[in-house]
Amino acid sequence: MEKLITGEDQILSIITGAICLLILMALAIIIFFYFSRKKIIKTQLEKANMEIAHQKEVLQSTLITQEEERKRIAQDLHDAISSKLNIVSLNANFLTEDNITPPEANTIGKHISNITATILESSRKIAHDLLPPTLEKFGLEAALEELCEEVGDTKKFEVHHDLSYSEAFLDSDRELHLFRIVQELINNSIKHSNATQINLVMKTGENQLYLQYRDNGKGFDVVKAQQAKGLGMSGIKNRADILSGILHMESSPGNGINITVKIQR
Repeated sequence: MEKLITGEDQILSIITGAICLLILMALAIIIFFYFSRKKIIKTQLEKANMEIAHQKEVLQSTLITQEEERKRIAQDLHDAISSKLNIVSLNANFLTEDNITPPEANTIGKHISNITATILESSRKIAHDLLPPTLEKFGLEAALEELCEEVGDTKKFEVHHDLSYSEAFLDSDRELHLFRIVQELINNSIKHSNATQINLVMKTGENQLYLQYRDNGKGFDVVKAQQAKGLGMSGIKNRADILSGILHMESSPGNGINITVKIQR
């Protein structure tokens, strides 16, 4: 009888131990899944926070770019139009004087006519820079081709371009941002680089746009250029961010620049 009881106690102990082991294993699994899920949620939150931070940076970059452009347009309007209109107004006042002679009036009239022609040309150029009519009417490829030809026609630069763009690859707003990138790169080459050659390549594949810009100018320190304030290279980077593009910039003193932009559809 004692042996039977002892055997039952052993079986009960085994069953109890097995149940405890199963409970421990279940708890371990629950704890594992709990912490795994917690880690996944934490990772997702970190990713979401990074995305929000990136969107804030892009928005801030957009506002900075717009503000710099407003300042540049305001300066252009002041330099090219307002100051000249003051001269026109001054000369017009001379015409109202009683003692003015016909030859003097004729000279002042010609002067006013010449200044007015200059103002009209400046206005046309400012309007063209704000929204290139070729871009609006004929698209990005035609606008970039026109831009390259305008620079080449000055005979100060040897400009080569290889452009192949699938219509509507980008929407009109994004096309304008890409056009501004190229426009700013060319402006930098003209104003600062002492370059004699400019090369522009643009290709579109099924899902990616590739743009490369090179010149043979004096180059610059990339790190300093990226840290510099103002429209310049920071404006180019801002626009690339707005386009969700990958901007790669290569340059060093004496070696020109090589800039690529890759944009996914």
